Amino acid sequence: MLAIERRNAILSKLYLDGKVIVSELSTEFEVTEETIRRDLEKLDKEGLVKKSYGGAVLIQNFNTDLPHSVRKKANVEAKQKIAEKISGMFHDGDCIMIDASSTALLLLNYIKNLKNITLITNSVEALIELSDKDDWNVFSTGGKLKRGSLSLVGPSAEKTIRAFHVDYAVCSSKGIDISRGITDSNEKDSEMKQAIFDSAETKILVVDSSKFDKISLIKVSDVTDVDIIATDTEPSANWQEYLKTKNVELIY
Repeated sequence: MLAIERRNAILSKLYLDGKVIVSELSTEFEVTEETIRRDLEKLDKEGLVKKSYGGAVLIQNFNTDLPHSVRKKANVEAKQKIAEKISGMFHDGDCIMIDASSTALLLLNYIKNLKNITLITNSVEALIELSDKDDWNVFSTGGKLKRGSLSLVGPSAEKTIRAFHVDYAVCSSKGIDISRGITDSNEKDSEMKQAIFDSAETKILVVDSSKFDKISLIKVSDVTDVDIIATDTEPSANWQEYLKTKNVELIY
């Protein structure tokens, strides 16, 4: 196993358990405890974990871009619940655009039975997932492969997105706040989400409950710029009242 694969595996364990123990990781990965300490030190410097005596704990940092393999395993049950709830909105013949978020990817499992769907995405994993769908028209945005991610970004990807007009756009984000709006952790992803939302008749934001009242680095849009917000649990009364007054549909 490569060092980067081991560190990603450690991050995945941290997301599931909240903490890791050096001695246990050493046994599991069949490397020395000193190797594990170096792994944790690197993750600590990257702002992903906080080293503690004999191990490390996870840092919930909404400005940090986690590897795709880690994001995919985080809050899976909540993301599946969201994907299932919005899946009934789509019908045969729809044109849909999705970002490279793990929640949008899970949606494909619930709508693969639909026919004659046109789907545009910057998600490499979604393209692979749909490679056997002969009755779908699947378009890649093209663009530059983002480091540590299975997403395509950059000016050429954005140009492709803006050439389309679709029925629905489905995107996630790192944070959603009433005053600061919808935010993400880096400029490239934010630009892609902006372009995807701009290209759609109906804009759907999919965010699990941990993203509410959180602010990340770069603004994607105002909350009121989307038509639907789908989440896994009932938001606070404050959020429900705000979205109702702004005519943003809430699904949970």
